[in-house]
Amino acid sequence: MFVWSVRASTLKFIAVLAVSAAAIGALAVFMPRREFRNETAAVKEISRKATGEEGVKEFLRSYGWEASELLDLTDVTIPGEFDSVYESYNTLQKKQDFDLSKYKRKTVQRYTYRIDNYDGYKGAVLADVIVYKNKVIGGDVCSADVNGFVHGFSKDITLP
Repeated sequence: MFVWSVRASTLKFIAVLAVSAAAIGALAVFMPRREFRNETAAVKEISRKATGEEGVKEFLRSYGWEASELLDLTDVTIPGEFDSVYESYNTLQKKQDFDLSKYKRKTVQRYTYRIDNYDGYKGAVLADVIVYKNKVIGGDVCSADVNGFVHGFSKDITLP
């Protein structure tokens, strides 16, 4: 014969566990679901390494741009103090998850390419890619016209 005895404290413990499990289950079912999204969702996870002209062209291809010819390669020194134009341009860079303020007083290379596959625009389109120590640190896509456009490497990243 088998005898099993349960004390009142054991019953209380099991009841507390059951109520706790039910409360956690109810929270899981009825809790409003939140979506956590990356604030820079428009920014793609793309390699920023760019060694030479081919590396920069590969970087542009990762955004879907076909660069035909290198129009200009020049050294540029990022100023130590940003004026309103540089501040505005750096705001565009920050939207792309770049930040030129980290490179103040540094000499960088600016590659300028002609873009051949820009849809919806008939004029000349250029891509400027700013590189420091074989790493892309900023840039833009723009029209060659005075009253044209400027945006990030993605069309949806625009100047403020």
